[in-house]
Amino acid sequence: MADKLKFALALALLAAGVVGFYVLSEQPLVLRVLSVLAGLGAGIAVAALSEPGRRFIGFARESITETKKVVWPSRKETTQTTGLVFAFAVVMALFLWLTDKSLEWVLYDLVLGWK
Repeated sequence: MADKLKFALALALLAAGVVGFYVLSEQPLVLRVLSVLAGLGAGIAVAALSEPGRRFIGFARESITETKKVVWPSRKETTQTTGLVFAFAVVMALFLWLTDKSLEWVLYDLVLGWK
Protein backbone atom coordinates (compact mmCIF):
# COMPACT_ATOMS: atom_id res chain seq x y z
CA MET A 1 0.00 0.00 0.00
CA ALA A 2 2.85 2.38 0.83
CA ASP A 3 4.40 1.80 -2.61
CA LYS A 4 1.13 2.74 -4.28
CA LEU A 5 1.00 5.95 -2.26
CA LYS A 6 4.60 6.76 -3.20
CA PHE A 7 3.82 6.15 -6.85
CA ALA A 8 0.68 8.33 -6.64
CA LEU A 9 2.75 11.09 -4.98
CA ALA A 10 5.36 10.79 -7.73
CA LEU A 11 2.67 11.22 -10.39
CA ALA A 12 1.20 14.16 -8.47
CA LEU A 13 4.61 15.85 -8.33
CA LEU A 14 5.07 15.34 -12.06
CA ALA A 15 1.61 16.76 -12.71
CA ALA A 16 2.41 19.72 -10.43
CA GLY A 17 5.47 20.47 -12.54
CA VAL A 18 3.41 20.43 -15.73
CA VAL A 19 0.70 22.57 -14.14
CA GLY A 20 3.41 24.97 -12.99
CA PHE A 21 4.50 25.33 -16.62
CA TYR A 22 1.06 26.68 -17.54
CA VAL A 23 0.48 28.68 -14.35
CA LEU A 24 3.74 30.53 -14.91
CA SER A 25 2.79 31.47 -18.47
CA GLU A 26 3.72 35.11 -17.86
CA GLN A 27 7.21 34.20 -16.59
CA PRO A 28 10.31 33.59 -18.72
CA LEU A 29 10.48 30.24 -20.50
CA VAL A 30 13.51 29.17 -18.48
CA LEU A 31 11.52 29.37 -15.23
CA ARG A 32 8.62 27.45 -16.78
CA VAL A 33 10.91 24.64 -18.01
CA LEU A 34 12.62 24.52 -14.62
CA SER A 35 9.23 23.95 -12.98
CA VAL A 36 8.64 20.92 -15.20
CA LEU A 37 12.15 19.60 -14.56
CA ALA A 38 11.74 20.11 -10.80
CA GLY A 39 8.45 18.20 -10.86
CA LEU A 40 10.03 15.45 -12.91
CA GLY A 41 13.05 15.22 -10.63
CA ALA A 42 10.94 15.17 -7.47
CA GLY A 43 8.66 12.53 -8.99
CA ILE A 44 11.59 10.33 -9.94
CA ALA A 45 13.14 10.75 -6.49
CA VAL A 46 9.92 9.68 -4.75
CA ALA A 47 9.36 6.80 -7.18
CA ALA A 48 12.93 5.59 -6.61
CA LEU A 49 12.16 5.17 -2.90
CA SER A 50 9.45 2.60 -3.60
CA GLU A 51 10.16 -1.11 -3.96
CA PRO A 52 9.34 -1.19 -7.72
CA GLY A 53 11.57 1.86 -8.14
CA ARG A 54 14.48 0.11 -6.40
CA ARG A 55 13.94 -2.98 -8.58
CA PHE A 56 13.91 -0.80 -11.71
CA ILE A 57 17.15 0.90 -10.68
CA GLY A 58 18.72 -2.52 -10.08
CA PHE A 59 17.51 -3.72 -13.46
CA ALA A 60 18.91 -0.60 -15.15
CA ARG A 61 22.31 -1.12 -13.52
CA GLU A 62 22.38 -4.79 -14.59
CA SER A 63 21.40 -3.76 -18.14
CA ILE A 64 24.28 -1.31 -18.32
CA THR A 65 26.66 -4.00 -17.07
CA GLU A 66 25.42 -6.46 -19.71
CA THR A 67 25.68 -3.84 -22.45
CA LYS A 68 29.33 -3.33 -21.58
CA LYS A 69 29.94 -7.07 -22.12
CA VAL A 70 28.70 -6.99 -25.73
CA VAL A 71 31.38 -7.38 -28.38
CA TRP A 72 30.42 -4.89 -31.06
CA PRO A 73 31.48 -5.57 -34.68
CA SER A 74 34.34 -3.57 -36.16
CA ARG A 75 33.83 -1.12 -39.00
CA LYS A 76 35.27 -3.65 -41.47
CA GLU A 77 32.91 -6.42 -40.31
CA THR A 78 29.94 -4.07 -40.50
CA THR A 79 30.85 -2.96 -44.02
CA GLN A 80 31.35 -6.55 -45.20
CA THR A 81 28.04 -7.71 -43.73
CA THR A 82 26.20 -4.76 -45.25
CA GLY A 83 27.76 -5.51 -48.64
CA LEU A 84 26.67 -9.16 -48.42
CA VAL A 85 23.11 -8.13 -47.57
CA PHE A 86 22.95 -5.76 -50.56
CA ALA A 87 24.45 -8.37 -52.89
CA PHE A 88 21.94 -10.98 -51.70
CA ALA A 89 19.08 -8.53 -52.23
CA VAL A 90 20.24 -7.84 -55.81
CA VAL A 91 20.62 -11.55 -56.58
CA MET A 92 17.14 -12.29 -55.19
CA ALA A 93 15.66 -9.41 -57.17
CA LEU A 94 17.18 -10.75 -60.38
CA PHE A 95 16.04 -14.29 -59.59
CA LEU A 96 12.46 -13.16 -58.92
CA TRP A 97 12.44 -10.99 -62.05
CA LEU A 98 13.67 -13.89 -64.18
CA THR A 99 11.11 -16.25 -62.61
CA ASP A 100 8.31 -13.72 -63.26
CA LYS A 101 9.32 -13.18 -66.88
CA SER A 102 9.70 -16.94 -67.45
CA LEU A 103 6.24 -17.67 -66.06
CA GLU A 104 4.82 -14.79 -68.09
CA TRP A 105 6.36 -16.21 -71.26
CA VAL A 106 5.13 -19.74 -70.49
CA LEU A 107 1.56 -18.64 -69.68
CA TYR A 108 0.99 -15.95 -72.28
CA ASP A 109 3.04 -17.21 -75.22
CA LEU A 110 2.97 -20.99 -74.92
CA VAL A 111 -0.27 -21.81 -73.07
CA LEU A 112 -2.63 -19.02 -74.13
CA GLY A 113 -0.99 -18.13 -77.42
CA TRP A 114 -1.11 -14.36 -76.76
CA LYS A 115 1.74 -12.42 -78.24
